[in-house]
Amino acid sequence: MSCVYNEVFAEGFKMIIGVPKEIMNGEDRVAATPETVADMVGKGLTVLVETGAGEGSFFHDPEYVSAGAEMVSDPEEIYQRADLILKVKEPLFNEAKGRSEVSMMHKGQYLITFIHPAAPPNHEMVKEMAAQGVISLTLDGVPRISRAQNLDALTSMSTCAGYKGILLAANYQPSFMPLIHSAIGRIDPLKVLVVGVGVGGLQALATAKRLGAVVYAADIRPMASEQATSLGAKPVELGVDPEKAIGEGGYAQALPEDELVKERAALAQVIPDMDIIFASALVPGHLAPRLITEDMVKTMKPGSVIVDISIDQGGNCEITPPGKVEVKHHVTLVGIKNIPGMLPKSSTFMFAKNIANFVDFLVKDGQIVLDRSDEIIAKTLTTIDGEIVHVGAREAMGLA
Repeated sequence: MSCVYNEVFAEGFKMIIGVPKEIMNGEDRVAATPETVADMVGKGLTVLVETGAGEGSFFHDPEYVSAGAEMVSDPEEIYQRADLILKVKEPLFNEAKGRSEVSMMHKGQYLITFIHPAAPPNHEMVKEMAAQGVISLTLDGVPRISRAQNLDALTSMSTCAGYKGILLAANYQPSFMPLIHSAIGRIDPLKVLVVGVGVGGLQALATAKRLGAVVYAADIRPMASEQATSLGAKPVELGVDPEKAIGEGGYAQALPEDELVKERAALAQVIPDMDIIFASALVPGHLAPRLITEDMVKTMKPGSVIVDISIDQGGNCEITPPGKVEVKHHVTLVGIKNIPGMLPKSSTFMFAKNIANFVDFLVKDGQIVLDRSDEIIAKTLTTIDGEIVHVGAREAMGLA
């Protein structure tokens, strides 16, 4: 069994947890709530929380103080003092400080957050973390196994993204979503296609159905299609061999190019008839599969909407603008990267619980212990000892 102990811990040393304010534009979530702070403090940990970090999610400074947190106004102080940093989003460039969050970190410091290390926009940041000596663990790598269920922030945030993503699509759509009987007669409901029926996709289907849309579902996994059908969705047959479709833990598996060609061809037959596409097909630890080409977008009705929640891992649509909303070929493409952050109170409540459970999993007798033979550590560990060790990131960077 290969274990790594944080050597800075001496007898009587009190581990310091740092919770900085998120700096991504429009990101209102925070990595800890007063409830989870109180839990960590009760277990003998010191918790530093940046002033105002919880305001956007309606958790206020006095509540953190009452929970036992030490409030710190300067994020650099948090990065300097903390042994373990808890964040929601990957490290970014801090405009107010004129430097990156990674540059504020130090050798041997731990980081738990969503890194999405396989996504090309994050490659330089991941390399910088490795060079800085940061020991980072990415939440999008948590395996779907029973003992990791309460750590699974990806599932929690997918629930939020599925719900809020459909509401966004409804807002950008220039037409009624449900069937409308009016003075001028009947107006037909919109057609919504969900591509990738995982947790987010199922929540999107349920929400679109509640809003009165006619819903369709496409997934390469037979069981996922059955679940979608049970919610009232009409299945779209993709023609992919089920033996090649299902990966570890029931997640979708990365497909060879010839199978992706089949999948795109099947989607191309139904996309022109759709008013909304909710794209949420993901392969854990890898780039999202490119399933919707620009030519396919061109076939859509004017005013149609694509919400691509897989954008953090590269996106399912070839032309989704990362982090933006743009109209291309008369179709609104939603590439917002932090849709769960638009539901800040509920998403923070869920996320903070997940990350606090991760801290419980890592900390043994006041020390961080990394058993690299444990599946959870093996799948989430991204950088350590100056190296990038995450398999999906190494493949995407050509280091495998």
